[in-house]
Amino acid sequence: MYITLDTIFSGQVLKHENLGDYLDLKVPSLKSLHSKKSNGEVKSSSIRLLANVMELVKRHEFKCNHGEWISSVKPTLDPIIAAQIRERLQISDMEIENFRIIRNEIRVALNSLLKDDGILVIPTIPDPPLKLGGKEILSEDYLSRAFSLLSLASMSGCCQVTVPLGFHGQNPVSVSLVARHGGDRFLLDTVHTMYASLQEQADIIEKSKLSAKVVSQETSADIAKEKGNQAFKDKQWQKAIGFYTEAIRLSGTNATYYSNRAAAYLELGSFLQAEADSSTAINLDRKNVKAYLRRGTAREMLGYYHEAIEDFRYALVLEPTNKRAALSAERLKNLFQ
Repeated sequence: MYITLDTIFSGQVLKHENLGDYLDLKVPSLKSLHSKKSNGEVKSSSIRLLANVMELVKRHEFKCNHGEWISSVKPTLDPIIAAQIRERLQISDMEIENFRIIRNEIRVALNSLLKDDGILVIPTIPDPPLKLGGKEILSEDYLSRAFSLLSLASMSGCCQVTVPLGFHGQNPVSVSLVARHGGDRFLLDTVHTMYASLQEQADIIEKSKLSAKVVSQETSADIAKEKGNQAFKDKQWQKAIGFYTEAIRLSGTNATYYSNRAAAYLELGSFLQAEADSSTAINLDRKNVKAYLRRGTAREMLGYYHEAIEDFRYALVLEPTNKRAALSAERLKNLFQ
């Protein structure tokens, strides 16, 4: 994100701002809410307090504008909304007036921060999204956190655009851009300019994570192979097969893993499996001498003598000094030709 902004707005100032500290300084009316906290209770941040104010204002205005209609029509509503409507709001006229003052102060504060050509870049929500139907969505703490960043635009009247950036793991990811009150066209033009670059940066990050995951899997596969090699040396054939199988699961395009498993199958007398694994190894690496030798051995034991001779001869083509291949090919030639 920073790279994208630096590319598009090169020569302009990119500034990191602590919004909590900024609101403490520029929205003095929020301090009255701080002072109402009882002794010993942890104070909320200014952004969380702003979210609480937004929620109360929203519910108050909704009830004033639609309360009579709700009572007469009795529409079917989402349980969360219905519960909020039924709850009695104990808000005095003085508190409502203070909320309006806060709304005006936050607008002035953000307009002062952003001016005519400033863009505030923030996460859309502070936490990963909940699973559909998750019980946490009913909690006031979750709603307060979810609305904390959304309340900036809602309370100030500033314009906000949310840009989807794909997924992190299985969670959708987005970033929000906020411009001053009345700066809608400027914000849309900015998003149009930077959207392609944002997507490109998101793709680069995602690919780098996938690459790191692949490297990690390959490392784990190699560790499994080494464990298989040790088990093979200890003549624990079945255990070796298990480790080689794990290596193949993690990295299924490595010819060595199949060839090594074929060797373990040969020791157990599982010649069909040994032939199949050797063939897979050869398909992945046409110059894998050991795979040709192991397939030749498996085919000899299965009675496919002509095919076995071909495998041993091809191993000699790849490695002319290989004594095992030479002796095996000569032995079968003398017996069956």
